[in-house]
Amino acid sequence: MNLVRRTLMVLTLAAVCLTAAVPRQAEAAGRTVTVATDATWPPMEMVDANKKIVGFDIDFMNAIAKEAGFAVQFKNTAWDGIFAGLGAGRYDAIISSVTITEERKKQYDFSDPYINIGQILVVPKTEKATNLSGLKGKKVGAQIGTTGAFEIKKVQGVELKNYDEIGLAFEDMAAGRIVGVVCDEPTAAHYALQKAEYKNKFKIVGKSFTAESYGIVVKKGDKELLALINKGIKAVKAKKVDEQLRKKWLR
Repeated sequence: MNLVRRTLMVLTLAAVCLTAAVPRQAEAAGRTVTVATDATWPPMEMVDANKKIVGFDIDFMNAIAKEAGFAVQFKNTAWDGIFAGLGAGRYDAIISSVTITEERKKQYDFSDPYINIGQILVVPKTEKATNLSGLKGKKVGAQIGTTGAFEIKKVQGVELKNYDEIGLAFEDMAAGRIVGVVCDEPTAAHYALQKAEYKNKFKIVGKSFTAESYGIVVKKGDKELLALINKGIKAVKAKKVDEQLRKKWLR
């Protein structure tokens, strides 16, 4: 093959590869990722007075999307069916204060961790117990299927009462039907320290008794989306956007 023919062939192959790459890049840039969240877990995800889904996770996911070059659409989804919906293809990912656990990793893929939290106990201000063991023989509430509920189950003699939404657990505690609520630290702070109707009634006791990390959930094997999300997380952290969001939401 002479030099001219070889050069022409190389240029032709390069043009074909470039033509093939452009649509793929455009497709990635124009992609919309549908993300489920259970917007009943303030301040991480909640519905505001204007019926808009807001919170730390929402701002964080939007920041990821901006950095990774895709659009995001949120879908408010009840916690008890949120994982099944991912498996059924009703959305592409979940961001909803989901703790990364070995059990969950068997069924789903997780992004890199994006925040560390722990479970903590909230009780009425009249309660003398300072930990779960001190509430033996009594009822303690948590949202069903959460790590808070798992922790209560570990303590012999404490009766777990499950709730579809964590807010209902705090309502029951205000009414005297349970004597404690276990939930993530940011949510405990929201209800016990900031919410007007509860901050004079409830208190946080002791220190967090778990060390957990939140991750964004995708279908098992969805490597392309996982790579996009992780790319966004790294960029968000590099620019310290996550620290700005902590100051905004996790006071």
